[in-house]
Amino acid sequence: SCLLTGIELFPGNIQGGSHTPAGWASGISIDQEIRNYLQSRPDTRTRFGSLEFGVGVSDRADPWTRMSYAGPNKPIAPISDPYQIYGKLYGELKDKESLQSILDDVQEDLRKVRRKISAEDRRLLEEHEALVRQMELDLENADEQQLVATPPSLEEGVADQNDNVPKLSRMQIDILINSFVNDMTRVATLQYTKSVGNARMRWLDINEGHHTLSHEPDKNEEAATHLTKINHWFAGELAYLAQRLAGTPEPGGEGSLLDNTLIVWTNELGKGNSHTLNDIPFVLLGNGFNFKMGRSLKLKGVPHNRLHMALAHAVGHRIESFGKASLCEGGPLDLA
Repeated sequence: SCLLTGIELFPGNIQGGSHTPAGWASGISIDQEIRNYLQSRPDTRTRFGSLEFGVGVSDRADPWTRMSYAGPNKPIAPISDPYQIYGKLYGELKDKESLQSILDDVQEDLRKVRRKISAEDRRLLEEHEALVRQMELDLENADEQQLVATPPSLEEGVADQNDNVPKLSRMQIDILINSFVNDMTRVATLQYTKSVGNARMRWLDINEGHHTLSHEPDKNEEAATHLTKINHWFAGELAYLAQRLAGTPEPGGEGSLLDNTLIVWTNELGKGNSHTLNDIPFVLLGNGFNFKMGRSLKLKGVPHNRLHMALAHAVGHRIESFGKASLCEGGPLDLA
């Protein structure tokens, strides 16, 4: 939960890999920080601002299943069902008038109770009002959306379950690419499974749970072989995403989508069997941010807050810190 926020979790009652139970993240995630900046500008504003895709993320709400945050204590749930996110993007709003009427009634009810509640409850009420306003904007913007490319064709009846993860992954990536082509969003996250997920990669002839394998000691050669095979599969999905971007022309611009996009591939831990937060791997692909590519950097002891700052600066968002301020000393990484 703190990988993309660069700040601690709030105290809570969810027991994780440490000895102290925790709650939600205490800050906004970098994807949403960039999303908000782009949405504040007319020339980069899109219908959705950001889209959060999931693959095999369990249907439960806790810090193990969330990596994007709209702010402190505001987790954003990824959508793991490709049919659901397809409907969100392309579904016909047959009941638009009815939905608008319901939203109007909700707004009226919220106004009635505003003066009767405490300051803390009023803050929560304002968050609900903001959500209703966003839904109203989505309804308005749906009519204005001009599709450059037709929606992808999805195989029917693919259930959101473990053994379908390879199919679900490709379906989600295809929808993600199409959302970029149609400029529905310029920021997207793609989350595979969850912390302590224990997905079983039976399509790789691996029956042990991923989480269980990740906790095996280094000397367990069979576990290391399985983990290498699993990571190779994840890298293949990354390659598919990059190839799809590279093979898609930039609408109204030059080059491909990959020439105008940056992919950040990362993992929440440096090493599974020790739970270390040191040496967390980040892989960057694409030319969208004008970073110097084709190299390997070892940044011993450098907080990844400085990488997040570099991402923000690359889109013109000149933040002076991100997440925990004490971890931002030295400013954004120089990746040009």
